Amino acid sequence: QVQLQESGGGLVQAGGSLRLSCVGSGGTLRDYSMGWFRQAPGKAREFVGGVTWEGGTISYADSVQGRFTISRNNAENTVHLKMDSLKPEDTAVYYCAARTGPVQSVTIAYEFWGQGTQVTVSS
Repeated sequence: QVQLQESGGGLVQAGGSLRLSCVGSGGTLRDYSMGWFRQAPGKAREFVGGVTWEGGTISYADSVQGRFTISRNNAENTVHLKMDSLKPEDTAVYYCAARTGPVQSVTIAYEFWGQGTQVTVSS
């Protein structure tokens, strides 16, 4: 069973950048497609982006396209989410998740989840 742990969240001003990391343990992330989700207070958890197990296909939500970049390093069992040009509306708890098969944008498709890391963007 894979355990996931996010890190890298924090407080940043609008227009700034953060890089989130998701480290896997108890199994290799190479076997999974990885997704990033976020959940703002009072809102449903939403898809941010995802990357297939081999890194060949990366997809993003329209709201972050061009500002966020997902990468993975299977040798280090990590996945990263680089967030640039951050906006106050990006404020949320960010989660990484793993699933077998292709990237999906729905939470129910993912088998394993991290605990989340808080990202706060001030205006």
